Amino acid sequence: MKYQSYQIHNYASIQGIDRLSPADRKAIEITGRILPFKTNNYVTGELIDWDNVAEDPIFTLCFPRKEMLQCMHFEQVERLVDSGAGADAIDEAVRVIRRTLNPNPAGQHLNVPSIGGVKLNGMQHKYRETALFFPSQGQTCHAYCTFCFRWPQFSGMDGLKFAMKETELLTEYLRQHGEVTDLLFTGGDPLTMSAQRIAGYVDALLDDRLPNIQTIRFGTKAFAAWPYRFLTDTDADELLRLFERIVRAGKNLAFMAHFNHPVELSTQAVQDAIRRVRSTGAQIRTQSPVLNHINNKPELWAEMWRKQVNLNCIPYYMFVARDTGAKQYFEAPLVDCWNTFRKAYQMVSGVCRTVRGPSMSATPGKIQVLGVSEIRGEKVFVLRFLQGRNPDWVARPFFAKYDEQASWLNMLQPAFGEEKFFFEEELETIFNENHRYGEADNFE
Repeated sequence: MKYQSYQIHNYASIQGIDRLSPADRKAIEITGRILPFKTNNYVTGELIDWDNVAEDPIFTLCFPRKEMLQCMHFEQVERLVDSGAGADAIDEAVRVIRRTLNPNPAGQHLNVPSIGGVKLNGMQHKYRETALFFPSQGQTCHAYCTFCFRWPQFSGMDGLKFAMKETELLTEYLRQHGEVTDLLFTGGDPLTMSAQRIAGYVDALLDDRLPNIQTIRFGTKAFAAWPYRFLTDTDADELLRLFERIVRAGKNLAFMAHFNHPVELSTQAVQDAIRRVRSTGAQIRTQSPVLNHINNKPELWAEMWRKQVNLNCIPYYMFVARDTGAKQYFEAPLVDCWNTFRKAYQMVSGVCRTVRGPSMSATPGKIQVLGVSEIRGEKVFVLRFLQGRNPDWVARPFFAKYDEQASWLNMLQPAFGEEKFFFEEELETIFNENHRYGEADNFE
């Protein structure tokens, strides 16, 4: 299949879009001015049920809906468009609205490291063993997910885009930080880059013989949104040979593959792509948030995990939707997320139970909701760190007051009369030492 992408300026050419009402098409245009929109002919031609777009999970995953914005924001931009306002006036209103959508969740900019006084704006280093790298040519995707917490990357928001070209700075940082064992290429989607560009980064890592780097990871939606990247793209074979070279060099090659619904695993193309990548010696781990209107049913998660395991993938994470962008449309209370996880977990065998969740990627770290319990007569959430800014926090259980409405960490209160969670004072110290604590928003 030849790749064809669609964005707001040409979405009307999508086959099937004419089945939408004029109001629905206008909603895409208005909402798409605020939240980024991009999809492609594989998604629209093979995954979306155009006879049922009102309920179709993949349509909701890719196409902006009016309900994803607060009414006042949608109506504000709609009035400007209908009145014939100039582009500058509309752009300014959009900029203001975007700033209210928490475009920097979990204090991402607090994770940016430095070397020799140079700020590495294309890296994040939040957890001791794992560094994130944002290659400059990979800061787009084959399709933008409407829930994506990195939506500012695709919106051109000043100061909120991570990207870096300099492989020398990357390798020097990794040399100086021997505690880093895992390097994650992320974005955007690094697999939107050509095989040659990816090799330019990867070969620098292999040639430098960095003994501390044991795992090279790629965060990608390509399996679900454009599996032909591994099958028939002009450099697909070259890309597969690069994967083989990484494995032969003694590195663990792992793909963090985003699958949000079983439909994304249903085509022959995605199944062939998975088998082809697995044949290089790479492993594929799968993850997704719990998303209202898309996958917030335990039966869907159980089906998804079973399909993934049958394709020799490893279920890895169930996340809680981050508190950014269209969260109000996708979010579910933590207790609902936990019940979805628990019930789905009960439906599958042990080989599927490698998955961890539900997990919040919040400012202090990745925090798992282990469950709901009653201790000393108080109903509580039982929580633990899967990752933490301080590694000593990891695997330590702690407790929050039970709250049926809470959907994120900053909505929880410590249990048993405690004033603060055990990590809060140290977290404040960490930020104070970096003179940037004021940028964090209540441990989001």
